[in-house]
Amino acid sequence: MKKYFLLSAALSVILLTFSACDSKRPAAGEEDVIHLVSDSSDFAFMDDAVNEVFGMTIYTPQPENLFRLKRYNFENFYKIRDKKNVLIVAPLNSGSKSSDYVKSILDSAVVDMITEKGEFFFLKYDLWAKNQLVMIVTGNSYEEINRNLLSNKEKLVYYFKKLSDQRLSRTIYKPAYEKKEVEGNLLRDYGWTIFVQLDYHLGKSDSDENFVWLRRAPGSDMERWIFVHWIENSTPEMLNTDSVTAVRNRLTKKLMRTSNDSAHVEIADISSTKEVNFNGRYSIMTYGFWRMNDKSMGGPFINYVFFDEKTNRTYFVDGSIYAPKYYKKKLIQQVDVLLQSFRTEAELSPDRVEELLSEATEAE
Repeated sequence: MKKYFLLSAALSVILLTFSACDSKRPAAGEEDVIHLVSDSSDFAFMDDAVNEVFGMTIYTPQPENLFRLKRYNFENFYKIRDKKNVLIVAPLNSGSKSSDYVKSILDSAVVDMITEKGEFFFLKYDLWAKNQLVMIVTGNSYEEINRNLLSNKEKLVYYFKKLSDQRLSRTIYKPAYEKKEVEGNLLRDYGWTIFVQLDYHLGKSDSDENFVWLRRAPGSDMERWIFVHWIENSTPEMLNTDSVTAVRNRLTKKLMRTSNDSAHVEIADISSTKEVNFNGRYSIMTYGFWRMNDKSMGGPFINYVFFDEKTNRTYFVDGSIYAPKYYKKKLIQQVDVLLQSFRTEAELSPDRVEELLSEATEAE
């Protein structure tokens, strides 16, 4: 980590001369497009690895690319300076224009870190535009770059995904789109809250089951929902895949049923489970697919489970999509960003607590 900060600091000084002196405009372009600068002569040797890492396929259940790559030769470098996601990939000494550029912006200390200590990527935020990420990937050879790319897939993609989530949150978390009275009720009654958009409504609030269900456009062909469940007097031992599956299926069988009570939601398949940081807490993140047990409906879900030491609660924060006629990658990201707005009362400022509780009182 120390090496990364040294490298990042050195790069910041070097690239400062490439930045505009006046105020920067917000970065442009689609959230899921990475604008790649790599000359054809270089990219031919790194195509497979770059696409496997940054163009990875996710299933929603349709196959979709997490990010789409749009490649430019170096002579078109000017076209990408205002884009949100910029990736420059080139070895140090191939002789291509991209390679010469990368080498020109690195001083000897940084080159030594690459050639001798194995560093191979570095980041610059807000280089030419606000809320922009520029990532440079380099190395001593094509083989070395490919090896480093493939062995660091999740870490490399994480930086682009995290900033994309932050940009999206700025468009979602706005007071004009917020149901503060619902958020205040959740805080007052249960000691936690989550951002509630105007088009979500409270589908179920069950204090006996410690369960809250927020729904958007129920009965439509593009439905989204979020539920929060918590277990009192718990321990971190519940943070495992078996517990997630068992608790989720138990809850949905009892509480997420059709209006005629003929079918219920259950887990159809789990695609991935990983350890993640959820708002500063160790968490198990599960991505998979739900279905009605009569197989009449289904779609993707994302779930976070974490233990809150201050309250001795284990929380399940979960979001699902039903949109059979549509690609769902962007919908999943939107729900994921909403899930990440979850906060316990201890995590809120006194002013925010007072504001939300006031809204709840006034709405009564």
